[in-house]
Amino acid sequence: MKFLSEYRDQKAAERLSRAIWEKATRPWTIMEICGGQTHTIVKSGLEDLLPKDITLVHGPGCPVCVTPIELIDKAVAIAHRPEVIFCSFGDMLRVPGSAKSLFDAKAEGADVRIVYSPLDALKIAKQNPQREVVFFAVGFETTAPANAMAAWQADYDHIENFSLLVSHVLVPPAMEALLSSDKCVVQGFLAAGHVCTVMGYEEYFPIAERYQVPIVVTGFEPLDILEGILMTVSQLEEGRHEVENQYARATRREGNRPAQERIMQVFEVVNRQWRGLGEIAASGFQLRGRFQKHDANRRFPFNGVPAQESPECISGLILQGIKKPHECPAFAVKCTPENPLGAPMVSSEGACAAYYHYGRRQANDHQSNDRVQPELSGTQSR
Repeated sequence: MKFLSEYRDQKAAERLSRAIWEKATRPWTIMEICGGQTHTIVKSGLEDLLPKDITLVHGPGCPVCVTPIELIDKAVAIAHRPEVIFCSFGDMLRVPGSAKSLFDAKAEGADVRIVYSPLDALKIAKQNPQREVVFFAVGFETTAPANAMAAWQADYDHIENFSLLVSHVLVPPAMEALLSSDKCVVQGFLAAGHVCTVMGYEEYFPIAERYQVPIVVTGFEPLDILEGILMTVSQLEEGRHEVENQYARATRREGNRPAQERIMQVFEVVNRQWRGLGEIAASGFQLRGRFQKHDANRRFPFNGVPAQESPECISGLILQGIKKPHECPAFAVKCTPENPLGAPMVSSEGACAAYYHYGRRQANDHQSNDRVQPELSGTQSR
């Protein structure tokens, strides 16, 4: 299949793996930002193709995982209101709040509906003028254009019974927060390619310069990620800290200007709470100006009690790259997809879910030995 098979070619993966082995002379720790990249790494066994000295850690690039627990509680409370039809992407339904999830609310009779687009929720609002329709607008810069378009269209069509519960987060401030921590172990980043298709990668240049860290915009297929690792390792070995673009087939330096203009027409940048990471300055969007009449936070005031994470969940450490999922005592024991303690076990992009589903459940699952390149049977040839 064009645009898939050529990025999953085993011979090409062998060449990239060999180049990484030849280039790497010291231990390096590299973080992939996006949960989609994490799933490709784990599913394809890419870590087994790397020298043991190359450590991949998994970043906070799963929008479901970083949505604060307080907002889940608020979503559940709004969904329980009899006049509300609550619309959400499916992977948000099983994310645990303090006491309940949206799935629990649905089981208790709340009108919770799964949609595939915010415009689907807007359509439901048009079809049900007597009800209040709320869309759970979570995500990074990637989903912001569609959510901005839904708010703009509702305003344009004078749809008064439609609102957004917004939890948009931004990648560059999170990277800066990680790099500013005295616990930071990250020496290089694979930046999320799809975020950069919207926002470009100009805003990464000052981060690379300020923190002396290489940043490589990277795609999501196995060869994308291996090439991104090779480019990052090459910079580290050569003492460079530049922004490079591995995902050139989809990403331009300036990004998608019309999409950015629509985002900034509808949203403004604010401080945002991240689940497991705390509040990060200027790291999120909220509706601005005339679009605030479509803000579910304003339409449905919520005075919930302070939310509590499970004390057994270490997702905050995992999202910072300090721990890996199999290093959590509760992983695959008390925390499973059927009974999750935290969002990373639920989300389709969560690191814990990836480790669980693809059987990487022990620390020694990384099979590479010290300086001997393994057989490359782990790479999928699809």
